[in-house]
Amino acid sequence: MKLLPGFEAEYKKRHDEIWPELAALLKEAGIHEYSIFLDAAGNLFAAMQVESEVAIDNLPGHPVMKKWWDFMKDIMETNADSSPVSLPLEEVFYLP
Repeated sequence: MKLLPGFEAEYKKRHDEIWPELAALLKEAGIHEYSIFLDAAGNLFAAMQVESEVAIDNLPGHPVMKKWWDFMKDIMETNADSSPVSLPLEEVFYLP
């Protein structure tokens, strides 16, 4: 994902104050150990443990998720539906 320049502090603030209903939705979907990292160029990298890919696939249609995307779209690159622009990454190394 990509943060717009100058919004680093605001992005962190919004996540520090994550809505309880959003946190509950993510946990209900089986997401845990969720971290988001930011580099100096404004690139965001999210990593999470997921219990079920199916549950995550349903998140984009949930009203709370859509509301969060609308809340965040002014500080990130987004798609037409307000979801963050994201690129898939290929795992090239894993050490268990």
